Amino acid sequence: MSPEAWLGPVGSVALLAHQTHGYPLYQLGNPQLRVFRTNFFIQLVRPGTAQPEDTVQFRIPMEMSRVDLRNYLERIYNVPVAAVRTRVQHGSNRRRDHRNVRIKQPDYKVAYVQLAHGQTFTFPDLFPKGKRPGGSSVDEDLQDQVLEEQQRRQSSDPRRGGVPGWFGL
Repeated sequence: MSPEAWLGPVGSVALLAHQTHGYPLYQLGNPQLRVFRTNFFIQLVRPGTAQPEDTVQFRIPMEMSRVDLRNYLERIYNVPVAAVRTRVQHGSNRRRDHRNVRIKQPDYKVAYVQLAHGQTFTFPDLFPKGKRPGGSSVDEDLQDQVLEEQQRRQSSDPRRGGVPGWFGL
């Protein structure tokens, strides 16, 4: 008896749709797929060590390849890419739960994308140290007064001769 006979027309459609849902693998010589809506999510990551200005670091899914990332950036975001390098970062195995059993963090893939010639990327400074354009001088004066008062209270009394404040004389 064939599977269509005992599953019926609705069951066979669901079975076929479920089997073809996965992402098709790229094989050398096959034409590149056109990307309409992607199954991947990538994260732009601030690098821990200094990188060249034309290199950007991403955290990508384990299933995503270099070719996929290049197509993703070039076709969706129109970012010219010169080269893509990837590595697999193994997850930490140090944490333990309440039963003293090790908890393994999942592995993830890190991609280093080198932008095309002349393209650079720098992270924006979201929290600048300088004065804010909307800040008023009254607020800053009040903040300065509070800081001076806290410093005055925390400084030691020169008349005590180095004896701590908790030791009553």
